[in-house]
Amino acid sequence: MSPSSPGETAPRPPRLELRNVTVERGGRPVVRDVTIPVPAGEVTALLGANGAGKSSLVLAVGGVLKPRAGSVSLDGTELAGKRPERIRAAGIAIVPEGRRLLPDLSVDDNIKVATYALSKQAAAEGRARAFELFPRLGERLNVSARLLSGGEQQMVVLAQALVSQPRFILIDELSLGLAPVVVNQLIPVIRRVAADGAGVLLIEQFATVALALATGAHVMEGGALRYSGTAAELKARPELLHSAYLLRGADVEATAVLDGSMAEALGEADTGQ
Repeated sequence: MSPSSPGETAPRPPRLELRNVTVERGGRPVVRDVTIPVPAGEVTALLGANGAGKSSLVLAVGGVLKPRAGSVSLDGTELAGKRPERIRAAGIAIVPEGRRLLPDLSVDDNIKVATYALSKQAAAEGRARAFELFPRLGERLNVSARLLSGGEQQMVVLAQALVSQPRFILIDELSLGLAPVVVNQLIPVIRRVAADGAGVLLIEQFATVALALATGAHVMEGGALRYSGTAAELKARPELLHSAYLLRGADVEATAVLDGSMAEALGEADTGQ
């Protein structure tokens, strides 16, 4: 019977649900009652200034931190407080902030490390997929990670996450420390990952990158959500970003300049230049 046959309910698409998540660090709450749905096949943006609690939320989803309260569920299976390897096995990959690689290992070995829990066939398929998405890495296989550019290092950490072909991927600060022209090279990969069916939660300090890719959007300030809705609405209401997201004072101008540079790069990506 086809999914559209009378009397049959179409299967619900997979969904990662963060519900009322609270995270404490050093005895104080740094994430407060945060609820974010991450649908499959879409990019969901999570925006906020430094210190908003975005990275702590990512670490809690990945099992590095244990939530004080709340739920992290995938298709109804509760994952909050589980070990990182259990969360990876469920199909959730984390790209933490900071491009954490093994600097003395080659590109090839760094990617092999990420396949240790996979079967031989799954590892081979995952590596083939990673090099398809990042052909530049195929040219740098024997180069040690410490000799790579920042953009190449970001490609490696993304490849490490994608090699397991996860159902959901959380990317913390895709553009941090990278020139707009480098971000321009990464944007099509994120689009393709979502188009191929994975759910992406893209955590960003700079709004232009995330909102150009996202369907849904959320803004954090002081550990709490200040906005949840569509990316289109957030783009149409910049005052929401200025009041709850952009840094104050001189940093506002600096952020606006970088966002402008990112916008130019994104425009080039969209037009194929």
